[in-house]
Amino acid sequence: MSLCTLSLTEAAAGIRDGRLTSAELVGDCLKRVDEADRDIEAWAFLDREHALRQAQAADDHRSQGKSLGPLHGVPVAIKDIFDTRDMPTEFGSKLWAGRTPRHDAAAVAQLRAAGAVILGKTVTTEYAYFNPGKTRNPHNRDHTPGGSSSGSAAAVAALMVPGAIGSQTNGSVIRPAAFCGVVGFKPTHGLIPRSGALLLSRALDHVGVFARSVADAALLAEMLAGFDEEDPDTRPLARQPFADVAASEPPLPPRFAFIRTPAWTYAEQVTAEAFAELIGVLGEHVSEVEIGQGFDRAIEMHRTIMEVEMAHNLHRDFEQGGDALSPVLRALIERGRKVPAVEYTRALAGSASLNQALDGVFDEYDAILTPAAPGPAPRGLDSTGNPAFCTLWTYLGTPAVTLPLLSSEEGLPMGVQLVGRRGNDARLLRTASWLVGHLARGKRGRSGAAAPAPARR
Repeated sequence: MSLCTLSLTEAAAGIRDGRLTSAELVGDCLKRVDEADRDIEAWAFLDREHALRQAQAADDHRSQGKSLGPLHGVPVAIKDIFDTRDMPTEFGSKLWAGRTPRHDAAAVAQLRAAGAVILGKTVTTEYAYFNPGKTRNPHNRDHTPGGSSSGSAAAVAALMVPGAIGSQTNGSVIRPAAFCGVVGFKPTHGLIPRSGALLLSRALDHVGVFARSVADAALLAEMLAGFDEEDPDTRPLARQPFADVAASEPPLPPRFAFIRTPAWTYAEQVTAEAFAELIGVLGEHVSEVEIGQGFDRAIEMHRTIMEVEMAHNLHRDFEQGGDALSPVLRALIERGRKVPAVEYTRALAGSASLNQALDGVFDEYDAILTPAAPGPAPRGLDSTGNPAFCTLWTYLGTPAVTLPLLSSEEGLPMGVQLVGRRGNDARLLRTASWLVGHLARGKRGRSGAAAPAPARR
C-alpha cells in the first residue's frame, strides 16, 4: 500500500509505533505530488528538500527516545494566508509576492508543537475571497475545487497530504471540502486562534481543517484549539479531547433536524433528490424542522459585516495598490466603505438572537442536517461556487462539518453538512462519526447515497 493513502491518524500511529518513518511518509507524499499536481496545481509553495529535512529531524528526534507529539512526523499543508517563518506567505495576491514572515501563525506553531511536518503552502483565492486561484478539482479538472481554501481541499482529496488547514469567512472550508470529497470542519468561532493569519473579518473569520475522515479532523482540531492572548475571541479553556469524543459511541442514537434554510432556493435538483433519499434512509433519526422568518436576513447581515470589515482591513492595499486587485475584490471594498454604521452595528448584534432562537432546536436534536453547497462542483474555473449554504452558520459562529456521503451521477462529490450548537464541537464530531458509521452499516441506496472514492487521476 502506498503510504500517501494512510489517514492522518494511521500515519501518526505508524510513526509512533516504528512501523514507518516520517522520511518514508513525506517522501511518498512528495512522489504523489509529482504524479498529480501537474494537473491539479494545489500548491503555492513547496520545497521538497526542506520538507525532507523536517521529516529527517522528526525521525532523529524519535530515535533519540525523546517525547513525541500526537502528529509527530506527519505532513500537513497550510493555506497560504497563515504566516510561516520558513516559507513565503503571499495571500494569493500579486501585492504580497515574495513576502516571508519572521514568525509562525498561532495555528502553524500549534502544529509544529504537535510534531507535524509543514509540507508546504496551498493555493488560496486572492485574499481568501472569490477571485479563483490556479487549482483544479481532483475529481474532474474542468470543475472548480471551491474556495477560498482551494489548494488545501484539493491536496487532501488527491492524496498528496493527509491533512490541511484553511479558513472560512463565508464558505471557504465547507464548500471546497464538499466539492473535493473530503471532510471539512469549521469549529465554533474563536475555538482556534487566528493570530498570524490574514485578517479579513474579526466577527466572521474561522480557522478550519481538511482531512479524509472525521477522526482525522477531530485530531487536527484538538491540536489547534486553544487560547491565544493575541486573538481576543479565544478563551482560556481546558483542552477538549475531540479525538476521543469523536471516536466514542453516543449515549443515545443521534437525532437530526433537517432544515430548509433560506439558502434552499439555491438547491439544485440533484441535491433535493439526494437529500430526499438520505432522509428516507435515516428514517426515525431525522425530522424536518422549520426555523423562523428572522433567519431570512442572515445572508444580508453576513454580507454587511464582511464587506465593512474587509474594506477596513484591506484599506491600505486598496489605496496603495488598487489596480492590482481583482475587480470583484475592489467592488466589495467599495461597497463596504458606503455601509452606514447603524446597519453594520445592527448586523453584528443580530447573531446573538438567532443563536438563541436555535437553542430550542438543539435542545431536541443533536445536529442540523443541511446541504454543504447547492450541488456538486460547477463546471468551469472562473468561479468557486455559491457559498449560500455556509453563510448562515458562519454568521452565527456555530460549528459545522461536511461529510463526503453523496455523489452525483457524474461521480462528483456532494457534501452533507451537519451543524451543532456553539461550543459543542466535540459532540458534533461524535454525531458525524455516528452518521458515517450508520450509513456504512446500512443498506446502500442508489449512487446518491455512496461516498466518492479518493481522487487518484
